[in-house]
Amino acid sequence: MSRSPHDVFTPDERSRVMRAVKDKNTKPEMIVRRMAHALGYRYRLHRKDLPGSPDLVFAGRKAVIFVHGCFWHGHDCKRGSRQPKTNAEYWRAKIARNMSRDAANLQALENQGWRALVLWECELKDRAAMAERLRGFLG
Repeated sequence: MSRSPHDVFTPDERSRVMRAVKDKNTKPEMIVRRMAHALGYRYRLHRKDLPGSPDLVFAGRKAVIFVHGCFWHGHDCKRGSRQPKTNAEYWRAKIARNMSRDAANLQALENQGWRALVLWECELKDRAAMAERLRGFLG
């Protein structure tokens, strides 16, 4: 296979690179997990039977938490609004699909009676504020 004129990788190389991008147990997710546990909350991870396979699931509270990377999920912060320099059209479309999928998953969870909280990677720098958000959300 030949590569796209805007991509520096062949399709096989691009596939290998994308497979290496973690979707579970990321550094931001681990920060939230440690914080929730330290606050006394217990949870399950990545329940596949729920829309979007939430990062943390608090079944007894009917609550879930997603920890989103700012770039990958199109946050409006400095990191999330960065524009890729190469293969920009592909990445804009990919991030738009991610955002659309995220919105559909949140709506599906709400329709099933779940409460959802999205924590953004950029928000994790202020640990005190994050602890307050977790307490406020989980009660």
